[in-house]
Amino acid sequence: MKYLAQLVVALLAFSAVVLMVAPAGAEAATCNALQLTPCAGAIIGNAAPTASCCSKMKEQQPCMCQYARDPNLKQYVDSPNGKKVMAACKVPVPSC
Repeated sequence: MKYLAQLVVALLAFSAVVLMVAPAGAEAATCNALQLTPCAGAIIGNAAPTASCCSKMKEQQPCMCQYARDPNLKQYVDSPNGKKVMAACKVPVPSC
């Protein structure tokens, strides 16, 4: 019985730690470069950014520095077309 009580206390402590960390993790979880798929034609090609692209770009604005540091995404964030899309969508180019 004593073992069960210790297990319950340990589980409650673990749950409390997870709940305290969750808000920071939840914010980071909103960064998803795949959300910028509507911008692919504008960033990779020469198409004008769509309203959907600009909407997603504004949603993902807090994540741009994270994307700029990612070796797989940096080339798109720093590209001339990437900067044109951000300017057209009125999203500031990150200075990280």
